[in-house]
Formats: sequence, C-alpha cells, structure tokens
Amino acid sequence: MSYPSLTITFLGTGTSSGVPMIACGCEVCTSTDSKDTRLRSSIMVQSAATTIIIDATPDFRFQMLREKVKKIDGLLITHPHKDHIAGIDDTRAFQFFNKKATDVFANKMSLEGVKKEIPYAFQQLAYPGVPKINLHEITLDPFVIGDIPITPILVWHHKMPVYGFRFGKFTYITDANAIDEEEQHKIRGSEIIVLNALRKEPHISHFSLPEAIALVQNLEIPTAYFTHISHQLGLNTKVNNTLPKGMLLAFDRMQLFV
Repeated sequence: MSYPSLTITFLGTGTSSGVPMIACGCEVCTSTDSKDTRLRSSIMVQSAATTIIIDATPDFRFQMLREKVKKIDGLLITHPHKDHIAGIDDTRAFQFFNKKATDVFANKMSLEGVKKEIPYAFQQLAYPGVPKINLHEITLDPFVIGDIPITPILVWHHKMPVYGFRFGKFTYITDANAIDEEEQHKIRGSEIIVLNALRKEPHISHFSLPEAIALVQNLEIPTAYFTHISHQLGLNTKVNNTLPKGMLLAFDRMQLFV
C-alpha cells in the first residue's frame, strides 16, 4: 500500500479535564512552560491533498482556529466519550464555507454516540443551520480517505472497544489500557507510535506511564510520543528527563513528518 508524505500535528495532548485543570494549584497546573498547557487529545493528519482530524474535542473550535484549518476531508472518532466528540457541532463552519457535509468515520458504537451528542442534526425535519454530517461506519478493515490509507486497530479502554489508527509507519492510540496480541501485530513495524500515558500510577482504563513504556519496548518501536496526559504525570521537562531513549511526552502543536 502506497502512502503519501504526512504531517502530524498534535492539536491537544491532555486528558478529559485538560491541563491546567480547573481549580487546581499544583506545580503542573501553575507552570509557565507552554508545554505543560494541554488541550484535550486530538491530532491532525495531513498529506498535500487531504486533511484528517482524529477526534473532535471540546476544544475543537480553538484548535481549528489556532492551526488555521480551512477544510477537513474526514473526521475519525476513536470512541464516544465526551472529550472526543463534544466539538462535532463546530464542524458547521467548514460546511458553511466548503458547501459540503462533514464525513465522520467511526465504529457503530461511536456513531450512535455522535447521534446522541447532536441529535438535532439527525432529525427528519432538521432546524436550519444544524450540522450536516455524513456518517460512515467502519470496521477493522483498512479504508482510505482522500489519498491516505488507514488501518483501524482495536484497543480496550477498560471494557470499551476503542479504535486506534495506523497510517503507514505511524500509529496513533489513545484511551487504552490493553491491546490484544492480534491487534498488537498490526502495530509492529511502525517507526513512530503515539500512545496514551495518563499518569505514573495504575488506572482502570488508561495505560500508566510505566505500562506505556513497557508496551513500546515490547513492540520494538524506535520512537514513541505519549499523549492524553493528566496533571498528575508531572512537569513536561522533568518527566522527559526520566524517559528511555526514543521516548518523549508529546505537547500541543508539536509536528511530526512521516
């Protein structure tokens, strides 16, 4: 399968509450280092011809404005938790200027979540101005958006099935705490992986930092960036100084070229 050159932009690298967290006075939430300020987790995957967003967070509007995004060719949804779909209503602006509906790609469970999030967009007699959304149900079979081939990867967020996505030698996984061996096989051979690492302590539905490091080492992926980070993990600079070679915390607006 042929892949175009891709630019990956981290639109957000924080957990559901974002960093700083409301009402918190810890050293991370009061840090003056811009790398310790994290919007909710999302990335943008771009070729010369195609723009794909993974997850529409509550910060979607600001993320799009900040990166001066003029069009999106597809919105991929990893799972239907609020911090990953709350921004879907704001796709209306793209629809207004580009004169076309937004194509949303997700598994059946996540599509149902989208319908519940913005039910007014799917009523038979829709109110003028509501988002125009084309829903596309995907499975674990590879598919293509524009000129970008995509391989879905099933991961587990406690008991919830979540989709990660592989783009050639780049793999993106968020909100996971377990990956079956068969799905790990899809990840092997990646040169870069983005993986969630919530905090240092164990969590019921997210990889901890030690668990994420161990998985990267087991998969033998040379370069890893950790995302979906909480204020509990610690300061960006301090944590990076403890990580194995080839591993770093991602930060908002970081770009990768693959």
